[in-house]
Amino acid sequence: MYRLEVAKSDIKSAKILLEAGEFRGANNRAYYGIYHAVSAMHALDGNAYKRHKDALANFNKKYIKTEIFPRTLGRRIAEAEEIRHASDYDDFYIATEDEAKEQIATALELIGEIEEYIKGKI
Repeated sequence: MYRLEVAKSDIKSAKILLEAGEFRGANNRAYYGIYHAVSAMHALDGNAYKRHKDALANFNKKYIKTEIFPRTLGRRIAEAEEIRHASDYDDFYIATEDEAKEQIATALELIGEIEEYIKGKI
């Protein structure tokens, strides 16, 4: 549950950045909300991954491909990772308000789905 609280805090930060017109930062915080929610699922299984790539790949393998969570959500998570990477590292990347809103929506949906799943397990 701690990791879900961290994910929710990340989304709160993303919304503040969105309102301030800081779309690159909002994309970053939305992605980290996703990452911490995914990490919460892994903690439920007693797993932890140091690399984001491994955490997302194993989440996809265990929860998306088995359709515990919708495949469309898996694609949106992968897109969020790409957008976060571009926002953080590509010098000439221009983040948009609509894109930031979409990333936040993806994070909120994932957090909600994971929270329901976890509550059903504990």
